[in-house]
Amino acid sequence: MTDDAMQLRAEALASKAWPYEEARKLLARWPEGKPGDAPILFETGYGPSGLPHIGTFNEVLRTTMVRNAFHALSDRPTRLIAFSDDMDGLRKVPDNVPNGAMLAEHLGKPLTRIPDPFGTHDSFAAHNNARLRDFLDRYGFDYEFASSTDYYSAGRFDDALKLVLRHFDAIQGVMLPTLRAERAATYSPVLPISPKSGVVLQVPIEVVDAEAGLIAFDDDGERIVQSALGGLSKLQWKVDWAMRWVALGVDYEMAGKDLIDSVIQSGKIARVLGGRPPEGFNYEMFLDEHGQKISKSKGNGLSMEEWLTYGPEESLAFFAYREPKKAKQLHMGVIPRAVDEYWQFRTNYATQELKQRLGNPVHHIHDGLVPDEKLPVSFGLLLNLASLPGVGDRETMWRFLQRYDAALTPEANPALDRLVGYAVAYARDFVAPTLQRRAPTEGEAAALRDLDAALAEPVPADADLAATLQDRVYEIGKRHYGKEALRDWFGVLYATLLGAAQGPRMGSFFALYGVEESRRLIAEALSQG
Repeated sequence: MTDDAMQLRAEALASKAWPYEEARKLLARWPEGKPGDAPILFETGYGPSGLPHIGTFNEVLRTTMVRNAFHALSDRPTRLIAFSDDMDGLRKVPDNVPNGAMLAEHLGKPLTRIPDPFGTHDSFAAHNNARLRDFLDRYGFDYEFASSTDYYSAGRFDDALKLVLRHFDAIQGVMLPTLRAERAATYSPVLPISPKSGVVLQVPIEVVDAEAGLIAFDDDGERIVQSALGGLSKLQWKVDWAMRWVALGVDYEMAGKDLIDSVIQSGKIARVLGGRPPEGFNYEMFLDEHGQKISKSKGNGLSMEEWLTYGPEESLAFFAYREPKKAKQLHMGVIPRAVDEYWQFRTNYATQELKQRLGNPVHHIHDGLVPDEKLPVSFGLLLNLASLPGVGDRETMWRFLQRYDAALTPEANPALDRLVGYAVAYARDFVAPTLQRRAPTEGEAAALRDLDAALAEPVPADADLAATLQDRVYEIGKRHYGKEALRDWFGVLYATLLGAAQGPRMGSFFALYGVEESRRLIAEALSQG
């Protein structure tokens, strides 16, 4: 091990960054390593009953961050399985997919046996699984995709299913006290697939022969005796989770706060089966702009494609990394702030000591390999520029940028070029339609005239243009509003020049937009007064 790697390991062992705190749980779980030098197994779960959203992707991202943190602490091998519960029966038709009437005809059937309402894949599950995998691949995640249907049908869970049948009564003893009387009367850990309808049946079953895997149940008035193996049945959710932990040897799996009870009950069942529940933690949920929990079936959250139309992958990763145990609203309005905060932390990273770097979100987003490209202007500034009439296209944006700094080019500044594209799209769809510049009051107009005169004064060739203009903005503000009310002055500039309630550092904006163009904005505002 190199000296740098040894220093990193020493600092990581003490770091308070949550991925390192989670990774240390795995060191404690297997202090001598997993038997036979088997890989430490990380798992994430996904229910493809609806289109994948950012909350779905969130688990893979955060789990990957813990996995990367573990690699800094240990040389032991690891694996990550992204498991799709695609054998679940469809309980209700999602609100955000086409051909709802067709889907309604297949309620109760495994998701892999329901036609794809989009008409592009072999099944509804295959479509949703592909959407998720495409996104995970776009991010470059190192994972193994696993399908519940494939595992059950291929017999990979048969031994574990026999184990469940042998401990049937003990599992019932765990689950029944947690259920309402009506639910408990028909609850079964094992859900047979009807040989008549193909529906996943929610009916009591009788264990006929645990060693042979035979069960009996009522199917529309007829007693059926059939195997529970080879994909002819699946397990109830909490039992299925526990069985999977034991069958696969899962060491780490996180879950949302809404699944705390499921984690507890599945942990008890895992112990009944002779296994050990994985390590993990419960994160808070993402909420929509109205404070409601994001739901796949309602489609009230952002899709991954929507975020990536208006912000880069790193900004989404930054949003997911921050404060995982705090509920956060997830809507279009959070994207610009996430982009700018990501770049603030990335800029700080270059000058930080190792201890500080390990607590910097960008360290975990890039697994320590943080790119060194600098961002000459903020995303917020790009948005303000792109929102102005006649500026909202990539070519015009670049003309302003190259006048601001002739050394900037799309080829030499690819990250900036990407942000220009995102700014144009976001400004077009969400900012420009809402802008409405108001006329200044008499007092505001006097301040704006003074500002115009200040901008007209030459700036020394060796001076920092943005800083010089910002100083002039401050001086005019202090003259008309006083130090205590400078916030009001900036509010006037945002409202009368940009038509917004909030805005950028005006010196930076004037430098980017151009002094003469900025003076024309002031003239337009004064003409309304």
